[in-house]
Amino acid sequence: MPSRRERANAIRALSMDAVQKANSGHPGAPMGMADIAEVLWRDHLKHSPTNPLWADRDRFVLSNGHGSMLIYSLLHLTGYDLSIEDLKNFRQLHSKTPGHPEFGYTAGVETTTGPLGQGLANAVGFALAEKVMAAQFNRDGHNIVDHHTYVFMGDGCLMEGISHEVCSLAGTLGLNKLIGFYDDNGISIDGEVHGWFTDDTPRRFESYGWQVIRNVNGHDAEEIQIALETARKSDRPTLICCKTVIGFGSPNKQGKEESHGAALGDAEIALTREALGWSHGPFEIPADIYAEWDAKQKGADAENEWNKRFAAYEAEFPALASEFKRRMAGELPADFAEKASEFIREVATKGETIASRKASQNCLNAFGPLLPELLGGSADLAGSNLTLWKGCKPVVAEDASGNYMYYGVREFGMAAIMNGVALHGGLIPYGATFLMFMEYARNAVRMSALMKQRVLYVFTHDSIGLGEDGPTHQPIEQLTSLRTTPNLDTWRPADTVESAVAWKHAVERKDGPSALIFSRQNLPYHIRDNETESSISKGGYILKNCEGEPELILISTGSEVGLAVQAYDKLTEQGRKVRVVSMPCTSVFDAQDASWKQHVLPVEVGARIAIEAAHADYWYKYVGLDGRIIGMTTYGESAPAGQLFEEFGFTVDNILAVAEELLED
Repeated sequence: MPSRRERANAIRALSMDAVQKANSGHPGAPMGMADIAEVLWRDHLKHSPTNPLWADRDRFVLSNGHGSMLIYSLLHLTGYDLSIEDLKNFRQLHSKTPGHPEFGYTAGVETTTGPLGQGLANAVGFALAEKVMAAQFNRDGHNIVDHHTYVFMGDGCLMEGISHEVCSLAGTLGLNKLIGFYDDNGISIDGEVHGWFTDDTPRRFESYGWQVIRNVNGHDAEEIQIALETARKSDRPTLICCKTVIGFGSPNKQGKEESHGAALGDAEIALTREALGWSHGPFEIPADIYAEWDAKQKGADAENEWNKRFAAYEAEFPALASEFKRRMAGELPADFAEKASEFIREVATKGETIASRKASQNCLNAFGPLLPELLGGSADLAGSNLTLWKGCKPVVAEDASGNYMYYGVREFGMAAIMNGVALHGGLIPYGATFLMFMEYARNAVRMSALMKQRVLYVFTHDSIGLGEDGPTHQPIEQLTSLRTTPNLDTWRPADTVESAVAWKHAVERKDGPSALIFSRQNLPYHIRDNETESSISKGGYILKNCEGEPELILISTGSEVGLAVQAYDKLTEQGRKVRVVSMPCTSVFDAQDASWKQHVLPVEVGARIAIEAAHADYWYKYVGLDGRIIGMTTYGESAPAGQLFEEFGFTVDNILAVAEELLED
């Protein structure tokens, strides 16, 4: 029977061979963490290679995603749908083994990792989701949600500030099913880390409330085994600090930065094979080692045992079981669409003049009771973002059955945790901050879009209209940044009805995230023609129109739509033929067929003015070189909102002046 070291050496061999064939990649981390992975994946990880989406599987996250050949080797060896040819195709176009693990490419990869620290944050999200789902669904004698989240991390993950945000919160919430392995090899790309990273990591995590297991020899299976058994008994999250040698087995490059981010080279690989006692050729794994690694039967047995337990649960709690299956499938309640549309019609009937952030809260009060899967939150701005609704119950360490997270001042951590929650399944996360502070969360927002996850971002205080807080809090370029992010729908509604449509659309969307942008100040309700929801849901539509073909089109979003409507009234009085287009979501509008876009913005009408209290340049794609843009090209100022709108030209008089000039030209 192959020894533990021989099984681990299979990981090392596959990793260095794949990186060498691609002449690109990071062999050092897989070679250094192979012994840890062997103990975890063979003795503890609960997973089913023939059904990678089994609901109660353990989640494994490789936060130091540059070491991707570690997880690819593990998936291949344990029996997932990842062939030796796939490993040979490492880092090649359209392969199942991209340079960093990517969700959706490879069965068994739970999340996209690479931006350091975010995998760790996703793992906190997985563990949070497990705790919430367990509290909501488990009953005495029926633990249908009962799994661990394991995360590998390196020095880079811990240097990134997001690690503090999420690990602090994980300790506060007592996420005891979260077990992290710190690959303490002392090396990063620039060399030995003692010149720039001298934190006392164990004490840091102890201060967060974690159990810390120090000084584990990452190449001693017995020590790793004992540490894991200790971690699984804890009532706190656990960090296992493993001393390892990067590039383990390479005679000339182990323990050095040369093994971190480059192929070892043919000569060094030959020496490494000799040093490890690995006599097999490139990509060759002996049958007895394959047999030792194969987890298909063990996984199927574990899944079948859970299926029996779930059947007993379903017999006793049929409604809960049905709800669990619905939520894990990502399906909305059957009556959601109808009831949400009914609410939109009620909002239109009321015609309230309120801030769109308040309109958003009204939506939550209407939709929240319909959606038990909602897990809300805010980065210490609940009273300003208005993310709390009447049915909110906080998630706390002692009782995780709630539906609302107090994330604290942790915008980046909040966003990355929500990605993990969404990936876990069973919950739809939404989280909020000021639009300006989207910048702190920016990379996690991008990851939501990259992974096509249903994550809802609520960004309030959307323009210079927030007033006296000044340019540090007034967003300018943020809307452009969000709108140019592929696969992210960014909604900036103009009133209560558009706010409700935006919320409904975001909840119903299954293939990506949405950013909902709301105002601090009150916005007037706009009277529309029939088919309110169907028109708004297309992202851009005709709000006000003239008879016949217009000579001028005013395009606007959010709070500035009110100005466009006032200008429309004035111009119409002057005999001008004008159309107002409200465009709450440019990406949704851009996805419409040509006939709708021609209906709203006919190419024959070149006289167009875009009006938005955000960065001006984005709007050239809609007004063309012959149009005009009333927007921002500088930062804001500290003053009351009314003064700022006048200072920067967001007035009816200025719109009229620009329109007159444009029409004369």
